[in-house]
Amino acid sequence: MTTLVKTLVDIGPLIIFLIVDGYAGIFVATGFLMIACLIAFYISWSLTHKIALLPVLTLVFVLIFGGLTLLLKDDSFIKIEVTITNALLGIFLLGGMIFRQPLLKLLFGEIAHLDDEGWHKMSWRMGWFFVGIALLNEVVWRSVETDTWVSFRVYGILGLTLIFLLSQIPVTLRHMVKDNSEKPD
Repeated sequence: MTTLVKTLVDIGPLIIFLIVDGYAGIFVATGFLMIACLIAFYISWSLTHKIALLPVLTLVFVLIFGGLTLLLKDDSFIKIEVTITNALLGIFLLGGMIFRQPLLKLLFGEIAHLDDEGWHKMSWRMGWFFVGIALLNEVVWRSVETDTWVSFRVYGILGLTLIFLLSQIPVTLRHMVKDNSEKPD
């Protein structure tokens, strides 16, 4: 899958969510988000014939909390989904590190080839990043109007994630396994 296609599959549902929210409101946008996530998951699977853990978890949470949002006509569920997804991911990564198991490698081991120290560092950092995003989302959705939260959900979280990932390039470069004959653990 090309980088452009992967990027569109990854952020496409969020862009659709933002656009539809602007025209039809949070409830219609939530329905579109659920459908777009299903389509994105299918496209990803059909192009790679692999089911990655992170997109599956995201899809499940979007379907559950989006469904609750629509069923109960309460937009707090779709807002809480962001908190729960990020908090659980952060806790998963940090919990693994308590047992000295860099679980980030399970999620991204096929994409990046880091030495053990690199996986440990990145698992700690990403774990705390996801917990931070969960906490920030809680503050934002509880203190601003829904349309402002939608913009934060799309632009704010994506922007913070991009800044965080760019700031981690030196660590990943330092810990990259350089030789293909060297197998990462």
